[in-house]
Amino acid sequence: MKSVAKERVTARQRRHRRVRNKVQGTAERPRLCISRSLNHIYAQIVNDQEQRTILTVSSLSKEIRDQTALGMKKSEVSSLVGKLVAEKAKAAGIESVTFDRGGYLYHGRVKAVAEGAREGGLKL
Repeated sequence: MKSVAKERVTARQRRHRRVRNKVQGTAERPRLCISRSLNHIYAQIVNDQEQRTILTVSSLSKEIRDQTALGMKKSEVSSLVGKLVAEKAKAAGIESVTFDRGGYLYHGRVKAVAEGAREGGLKL
């Protein structure tokens, strides 16, 4: 019998495969992919045609660690990650991206990253 945690991971991986069959990053519109752990969140902008990661930001990035105070909620930190991704993408000349939620539900920290990126001026 499988544990509940393994079933949850398997279901997320199945959703992620389904999403990745439809979402692909190009040079004009790269893919913003999200992954998260219990304590941190990671965002990458990827060009799938060239198989190249353009930029990456996480809650472990120096810019984010300097801004976060103790007691800040994980969703607030995720919003900061989204804003920093948008800022770096603008500097790299990227105006719009496709959003890859990585099989996670569009809810909580994943939603906070997306909304933070929109606030930063990135089109999803």
